[in-house]
Amino acid sequence: MQRESFKSSFGFLMAAIGFAVGLGNIWRFPYMTGENGGGAFLVVYLVCAAFIALPILIAELVLGQKGGDEPLQSMRHLASSIKLSPRWQWMGLWMLATAFLIMVTYATVAGWVLIYGREALTGAFVGLDGTRSADAFEVLKANRGIQTVGVGCVLLVALVIIYGGVRGGIERAVTIMMPLLLLLLFGLAVYNAHFPGFEAALDYLLRPDFSRIDASVGLAAVGQAFFSIGVAMAGMWTYGAYLPANQSIFRISVLVVIADTAVALLAGLVIFPLVFRYGLDPAGGVGLIFQVLPVAFGQMSGGVWLATAFFVLLALAAISSIVGFIEPLVVARARSIGGARRTAALQWTLLLFVFSILNIYAFGDVAVVGAALNDQLDFLSNQIMLPLGGVMVAAFVGWRLAPHLTPSSIGLKEGNLYQIWLLLLRVVLPVALIILLMTGTGLISF
Repeated sequence: MQRESFKSSFGFLMAAIGFAVGLGNIWRFPYMTGENGGGAFLVVYLVCAAFIALPILIAELVLGQKGGDEPLQSMRHLASSIKLSPRWQWMGLWMLATAFLIMVTYATVAGWVLIYGREALTGAFVGLDGTRSADAFEVLKANRGIQTVGVGCVLLVALVIIYGGVRGGIERAVTIMMPLLLLLLFGLAVYNAHFPGFEAALDYLLRPDFSRIDASVGLAAVGQAFFSIGVAMAGMWTYGAYLPANQSIFRISVLVVIADTAVALLAGLVIFPLVFRYGLDPAGGVGLIFQVLPVAFGQMSGGVWLATAFFVLLALAAISSIVGFIEPLVVARARSIGGARRTAALQWTLLLFVFSILNIYAFGDVAVVGAALNDQLDFLSNQIMLPLGGVMVAAFVGWRLAPHLTPSSIGLKEGNLYQIWLLLLRVVLPVALIILLMTGTGLISF
């Protein structure tokens, strides 16, 4: 297959940010912050983003750029070029499997977001109270037909983008979608600044109570930083293969992490002022977006349009991430069928749609080891496969590929920063991620 690439560094940056910025930032970050002490969680999260997620993101982009392909083929190239066992290709296969499993549940939630955007536009949130909002969310989760339509629409938009290829599809779409997303978020945050609740939100986010920090908050922050920025999910790896060799991996990685964190903070400034203005619970859990915000939007002037803008924004973020998840699978499949990218894109989208329908209609009702299969798949992909994928990336780059790298290969000059990066990859991050994995599975506790 002919190797594609982004036309500009801006296009690559928007694609990488588009993959990183998604439901994890705008949906998950606010409720995780609310559940873990507000500003205290934010401080720990920022440390984890800088010292855990960023080094692994750099390593994953290195693997993509040096391997020149999606994870499976990249590992074949790299193992052959530095004379390692071909069994290393299983590391690439692990990344692809992780991406697919995450997508099974991710697409369903993205469908919810799209449905809520339609509901907002029809004025369904006007006059909504907490009880009715919670009931409406339960009705949605029970309505399998409308969920199917939502997932189908989300995947159709993602397919259209992927169908166009790297430059004509992904780069063209994200260079429009991502600036629009950031503009919408910023506009909603500025709107909130003119109403009561904004100062309370700033106080909640920026005045940490360090007495709230304990092992559980630390582990929650590590997990959020790791999953939010999108490492070990195959997408960044594949985008790294489209990155021209003259681009600084270090600079782009730093910009992605900064943008990802900025979006999460903006999401907090969109959501928490509304929560405090209307006396709602900042620790509203996974229902913070779908149950709490409709109540707030339904009570404010212009709430119909603001709610519509917010959920459209969230749908754009989700679709940009979906594109990043599917792209490596498409590249791998296209090679096996003679380079027919559009056929591969259609096949993977249809397969993902089928599994998403199974998730909606069956997985939630099938119990495995005392829990729904849907919850087990989510736990497997997010709490086991991602941390292990991070350990693999850190260990392979730190110990196997590092002798073939130089500081300039990641955009640095000779100095301590490069050595610190290698130390993190070789020792600190594998240990930290294994502890996270063991704690998350209950093998150890603090």
